[in-house]
Amino acid sequence: MIDQYINKIINADCLDILKQLPDKCVDLVLTDPPYGIGYDKKATRYNGTFQGNGLARRGVYKECDWDKKTPDKEVFDEILRISKTQIIFGGNYFANMLPNSKHWIVWDKQTNGDWADCELAWTSFGKPVKKYEYLWNGMLQENMKEKEIRIHPTQKPVGLFMKILQDYSKENDLVLDCFSGSGTTAVACHKLKRRFICIEKDPEYWKASCERLEQAQRQQTLF
Repeated sequence: MIDQYINKIINADCLDILKQLPDKCVDLVLTDPPYGIGYDKKATRYNGTFQGNGLARRGVYKECDWDKKTPDKEVFDEILRISKTQIIFGGNYFANMLPNSKHWIVWDKQTNGDWADCELAWTSFGKPVKKYEYLWNGMLQENMKEKEIRIHPTQKPVGLFMKILQDYSKENDLVLDCFSGSGTTAVACHKLKRRFICIEKDPEYWKASCERLEQAQRQQTLF
């Protein structure tokens, strides 16, 4: 059953897929669920406008309700059941649905605008807190030679996820992202030779993320 999903981005409700997976079949979950804070509406409200010093125009994101509420506890219970280790961005919004953790990841975005300077990720690891510094501020990105086009308002940079995957997984591990969004996890896994299962419910984001993954695959073939 699980083989049919490997190295694919699936258009489905993640709970439907999670319930089909056996216990501890995934090495690492790396995911960024909706936080339930209305981020989708805030991002849409800023469409086509300039922020701060005017260096970058915000992405044009469609009207939708993907950030209307947080996932149900059943989703997190299933994530813990099917995976050996987990990294969940926005874990501070889901603390009542996750076990206590002493090892949080702090992503310092090096920003100076209206958005949060850092983001937190809950993890199942028993290490000290770890911080990643990775510039992600409008048109200013850590890797300016390979700038990413933002197709999702809470898109995470591929370079950041590659650093995380290098620190918390190994080649050929199976990585799951059940809120795939822009497909960052799939692209990062492809680049680092990790197997992956990605799930995205929204058909438009699913289509855009599949195209993004295909482009990354073509580029790697060329070089």
